Amino acid sequence: MSTEKVRSTKLKFKGDKTKRKRKREDGDDDEGRSGTRRKDDNIDPETWVFPENPDEIRGPTFIVHPSDPVPISINFNATTSRIVIHALDKDKAEDSKEPPHVLERTPTDVAQVWVTTRVAGSPTINIRSGTGEGKFLSCDTHGIVSADRDARGPQEEWTPVIMPDGMVAFMNVYEKYMSIDEVAGGSLQLRGDSEQVGFGERFWVKIQYKYKKEATEDKKKKQEGMSGPPKIDESATNHLYQAWGAGRSVTSVEDKKELKRARKEGRLAEALLDRRSKLKSDRFC
Repeated sequence: MSTEKVRSTKLKFKGDKTKRKRKREDGDDDEGRSGTRRKDDNIDPETWVFPENPDEIRGPTFIVHPSDPVPISINFNATTSRIVIHALDKDKAEDSKEPPHVLERTPTDVAQVWVTTRVAGSPTINIRSGTGEGKFLSCDTHGIVSADRDARGPQEEWTPVIMPDGMVAFMNVYEKYMSIDEVAGGSLQLRGDSEQVGFGERFWVKIQYKYKKEATEDKKKKQEGMSGPPKIDESATNHLYQAWGAGRSVTSVEDKKELKRARKEGRLAEALLDRRSKLKSDRFC
């Protein structure tokens, strides 16, 4: 059996640098990182996860408040176009008598899912209902939060703020925060006039993994685009934007005559200089 080294069939081009495999003291190599990437790729794109930064809050969104004694979710009633505060203790686990922990909650009804959109590069978001005709969550100057607007405007803009514990606060255009408020009779409602972020102003927010991954990729592309100054072909740019005819030099008959004459004069001048230099060299010889 031949012991000759098998040549790689991978195409290589002249000038390509050979990549060397890095060795680490602990014996690990790039397989560790590739293994992590494979693990991430195996995650179901529709898995509900927590956002780590405000840019990741996009797409289907599940908003929960850890109220006492039971957590609640922010729902939308498509029939009445009204916000509904839903007690999550009604959602029992299938094989357990005890309901899941608030951090393990996922939507069980389309009424619990909102759709978050944003303008590229803007810190604000729009929160639209995922059912019905799609109403936007808004807050007026009196702090009344509603979901009956068909179009978006300043009152429909929210700025998500990620708190140190991972919870999210939503600030409106008036720099006030959305909160859960208890009204007469013990019922709960959404308000948008809180000056500070306390327990009532903190929400657990979940998004789908594919949108979190999308936000990470967008951020990476943006950083790669800003890594260096753009390369500009100055001569080509000047020729294109400082000439007539979309980059074609357009000259009149008189201009052509002048250019022709200048070329002739230039050649004559060069011939005279060559002749003078030759005479000088012959004189010294």
